[in-house]
Parts: sequence; C-alpha cells; structure tokens
Amino acid sequence: MSKTTSPPMNPADLPTGTKVFAFSLLCLGFFMATLDIQIVASSLKDIGGGLSASQDELSWVQTAYLIAEIMVIPMSGWLTRVFSTRWVFAASAFGFTVTSMLCGLAWDINSMILFRGLQGAAGAAMIPTVFTTAFMLFPGKQRILAATTIGALASLAPTVGPVIGGWITDQWSWHWLFYLNLVPGVLVTILVPRYVNVDHADISLLKTGDYPGILLMSGFLGCLEYVLEEGPRKNWFGDEVILLCAWICAICGFLFLVHAFTAKEPIVDLRALAIRNFGIGSLLSFITGIGLFCTVFLTPVFLSRVRGFDSLQIGFALLSVGCAQLVALTAYSILARRVDMRLLMVFGLICFGVGCYLYVPLTNQWGWQELLIPQVLRGVGQQFCVPPIVTMALGSLPPSRLKSASGLFNLMRNLGGAIGIAVCSTMLNDRLNLHYERLDEHVTAGRPVIEAMLQNQAAHFAAVGGDVLNGASAGLASLHALLMREALVLTFSDTFLAVSLCFAVGLFSVLFSRPFGHTAPPPDAH
Repeated sequence: MSKTTSPPMNPADLPTGTKVFAFSLLCLGFFMATLDIQIVASSLKDIGGGLSASQDELSWVQTAYLIAEIMVIPMSGWLTRVFSTRWVFAASAFGFTVTSMLCGLAWDINSMILFRGLQGAAGAAMIPTVFTTAFMLFPGKQRILAATTIGALASLAPTVGPVIGGWITDQWSWHWLFYLNLVPGVLVTILVPRYVNVDHADISLLKTGDYPGILLMSGFLGCLEYVLEEGPRKNWFGDEVILLCAWICAICGFLFLVHAFTAKEPIVDLRALAIRNFGIGSLLSFITGIGLFCTVFLTPVFLSRVRGFDSLQIGFALLSVGCAQLVALTAYSILARRVDMRLLMVFGLICFGVGCYLYVPLTNQWGWQELLIPQVLRGVGQQFCVPPIVTMALGSLPPSRLKSASGLFNLMRNLGGAIGIAVCSTMLNDRLNLHYERLDEHVTAGRPVIEAMLQNQAAHFAAVGGDVLNGASAGLASLHALLMREALVLTFSDTFLAVSLCFAVGLFSVLFSRPFGHTAPPPDAH
C-alpha cells in the first residue's frame, strides 16, 4: 500500500489498495460520529441516575449533540477547501476523541451537556466529508459499492446505536459509551493525514470566507433546533425564551436565504437544489432522516414507558433491525449492478414505510416478537433506499459543486430527524391528553367492569391489612395507571402512522426524478 506526498491530479487514479484503505479510515470516523447520535438512547435512565439529572435535562444529552452537529455540517465543504480534506478530517477525529473522553468523565448533567455539544461540533465534519471523498476516489461502477457502504453505515449507525449502548451499559457502565471512541479515534487521527491525500489546502480562502452566511446559518439552525426540542415541553410560544428563539430563527433564516442566493460564494450551495435529482434526493434524505431517527426515538421510549424494559432489554428488542440490514446489504450489493437503481429505491421506500405502518396496531404487550416483522421490513427498507438516494443526489453534481452541496445533503437528513423527533414529542404530549380524556369518558363508576375492578382492588388491599378508604384510593390509582398506559399505546400508534405517511410523499417525489446510475455527471451539469 503506497502513500502519497502530494495530491494526484485525479484522486481516482490512486492505486486501488490506497483508495480502499483511505476510504475505510473515513468510514470508521463517519460511523463513530453517526453512531454517537443515538448510542445514549437506551441508556438515558442510567446516565440520569449517575448524574442526578431530570428527564428534561437528560433530553439535552442527545439534543446538544444534534444542535452542534447540524450547525457545523454545512460548513464542512468550505473547511475542506481551506485546510484540505485530510487535515479537516484528522482535526475532527482528534476533537471528537478528546470530547468523547470528557463525556465519559462528566461530573454532572451540565458538564455532560457541554461536552456532548462539543463532541457533536468536533465530529460533524467527518459526516459529509466521507461522501464527497468517496465520489472523488471511485469512478464508474466502483461508486455504487462506495455509495452502498456509506448508505449502509448511515442507516445502520442510528439503528444499532441503542443496541450497542444498552449492552455496554449493562455489562460495564454508561461511561464506556464514550470511552469506546478512544482507540478508533486515535487511529483515524494518526492515519488519515498519511493516507487520505486527495486535495490541496488553500489558506487564502480564509480572506474571502462567507462569515455573514456562517453567522446567519448558525443563528437559524441553532435556534430552530432549540425551539423544536424545547417547544413540546414548554407550551411552544407560551414560553418567552421559545418565542425569542423563534423570532431569531425566522429573521436569521430569511436573511440567510437571501444571502445564500445572492452571495458569490455562499457557505451552502442552495442553488444546487435546482438540479432536479439533487433536489429530490435532498427531500428524500429529509424523509429518511424522519424515519431513521423517529423510529429509533419512539421504540425505546415505548418499550421503557409502556413495557418497563431496561437498557439491555431495549437494545435486544431493536437488534432485529440491524440484522435485517446486514442481510439486505448483500442482496442490495448484487442487485445494484443489475437492476435500475430507481426501482431499488422505490422498493426500499415501500418497505420502510410499510415497516413503520405495521407499528400502528401495537398493544401494551408488544415485545421483540411482535416488533420483529415491522423492524425487519424497516431494516431492509433502510438498506435499499439510502444508498440509491446518495447516488442520485451526489452523483448528479459536477465535482466543482460536490463539497459545498454535500453538506446541505447531509444536513437535510439530520434536520429531518430533528424536526421529526420534535413533532413526535409534541404528538406524544397532545395526543396522550386527547386519548386519556376519551378513555376517561367511558370509565364511569356505574359500569359493572369498573365496579368489579375497584372492588377487587379494595378487597386485595384489605386482605393485606389496609383500611377501606386506602383500598378505594389504591383502586382509583390503579385505574388511572391503566388508562394512562392505554392512552400511551394509542398515542404511539398515531405517531407511527404519521411517520409512515411521510414515505408516501417520498414515493410521489420519485416520479419526478431522472434516471441515474454509476456514470458521473458532466462538469457543467445543471
């Protein structure tokens, strides 16, 4: 395996062994950064116990990471043009490794939230960089394999994150969720500058950087994510801080859009959305982000709140998704060379959407057996739709626009997840109240079933030495818990239905896409 001291005129001309090793290093860093979004999902209860944190505070362990990541991802294209791909990726891996160690050493919830935000910001540049570098390194049919690998990792990491996290927490402690990154992080930091040498740095670009665009975009995305996260818990615009952030988000967002379409070299290439396949691919990236992140968010919450599962049980219940993806990976790799990629993408979107829809008839008794078929369909769907979306979107861009637009494409997936989770959280709150009130209307003291239940509870309480008054109160409390549980089940059913309907929009948008494959677009593609 040879190393290069200066970037070749065409990175695709590098020896195959060098390209594969370089790509593997990038994929390792990419997988770590993507995995850590959801690795804490099934272990939040343990983290909260260790740091004496409330449920509202714990939500920021994930949100801080997402906010920082969403703000930095769009800047990655400009950063790689200024400092080169290898040094940006190496710096990102180094920062991610250090902040991972700090997360494991966190002494209270405030320090954890701070370190998680820094971890998300540090690791963010690794996500879009692997996409652009893969399309620079691999031409023709090799690009299908590269896109398949990236797509598999992009959809597998959020899925297996809670599984790995639950197992690690059960076997050791939640601290090892973060210490897990140290060895691979050091390897990536050391080896990437040596083997990933595909472009030149241009420090002079610092003088002409789009700093107004960076500030406006950061204000827009940061405030948007804060509003989406805190809105469901703070009655949305009834809270003064939420209202202020919403105004900042709206003003920065409007000014950012005006600036992005008028500046000569904007930080994000929004004009690329006019390229049909890139625009549709970005929409589909947004929709798959909703599906990926919302299902990984909803399923552990359901299993924890309704079934009372611990972190290890939740992890094993979600294992079938990852197993289905690994099996589907082989099938997709074979079919991608022989079948129209649009057909594979449609098949994947249908499986993903149907998998989400099959959650709708869930009951309070659902465990891993009942979740098996929906999750297998979801895993197969993820594997069959994400790689073609990557190929369709980024493969439609000329090399000159790839770096800038790649950040936008990856932003759409994470933004879809952030918005989707916020909407799901709102539905879990509002629909819970609605279903509880509806169920409560049918629970009256005169109904024989209700009377029998209350009498049984009172008799049981009296049998263990309690008085009649306390027995009646215990019966009412048990009835309230039963109603709350069933209202929760109905609420989760509504939320999964809403997620599944998003895929109908995605399928409709595919009708307007152009054929695509492994051929590169012309330099002046538009």
